[in-house]
Amino acid sequence: MSVEVHPTALVSPGAELGSGVVVGPYCVVESGASIGTGTILSAFVHVYGQVSIGTNCRVHEYTALGGDPQDHNFKGEASRVRIGNDNIIRENVTINRATGEGCETVVGDGCFIMDSVHLAHNVRVGNHVTIANKVGLSGFVTVDDYTVFGGMAGVHQFVRIGSYCMIGGLYRVTKDVPHYTLASGEPLRLTGLNSVGLRRANFPLETRRAILAFYRELYNTEKLFTRSLKTALENRASACPEVRLILEFYESSTRGVTFWTKGKSAKPEEDE
Repeated sequence: MSVEVHPTALVSPGAELGSGVVVGPYCVVESGASIGTGTILSAFVHVYGQVSIGTNCRVHEYTALGGDPQDHNFKGEASRVRIGNDNIIRENVTINRATGEGCETVVGDGCFIMDSVHLAHNVRVGNHVTIANKVGLSGFVTVDDYTVFGGMAGVHQFVRIGSYCMIGGLYRVTKDVPHYTLASGEPLRLTGLNSVGLRRANFPLETRRAILAFYRELYNTEKLFTRSLKTALENRASACPEVRLILEFYESSTRGVTFWTKGKSAKPEEDE
């Protein structure tokens, strides 16, 4: 398949374009950029140098990929943006390259990034993540696979969000959000298990029930949280892999973990 470059586009001879790439009107692709097979750039897309885009992505109008980080610590060092395969990146998205020599801002495979989303320096987004309109992820945020953001949510720097989470729109996330949970409110609180997401992902019923039972015990209002967590960590060997993953998340948290809704034990509806 041949490469299609619109006559008004500016593509540096130092850029690498795979077969079937389409570069639309008034796009700019700088030297050092790499665009994979079958990827389409709509009009007015700017791909800076040191950006790699995988195969079969669609990047819509007025998107800027790989611009300098908005970070006082950035001193012009060589860094990158790495975007995987099969991503949809809608209009006006900005993804900044990393701070730190040789560091990367990363987007995985199969993500849907909607209008006016901003991914700051050193952000790492996993696979099949959906980010709705005007969400902002600050520097060094990490998002694990299959998580969904409601529109206009804002995430504080260094926060980690687990897999299969759902973050409510319009809310600010200042602490880590553990795997498989729903989070909303001001201040942000865990409000339940993401049961619908887990069912859609074909998690077995016994696994969903084990996750639910774990969170119920961890956030039992009749016990101190620290004591419940200590007990769970001591008994992790007998837990299922998904619960062990949650425990690893709590252990590795540096910003602290978002708590369950104040005054309520972890008792979402039964997951049948």
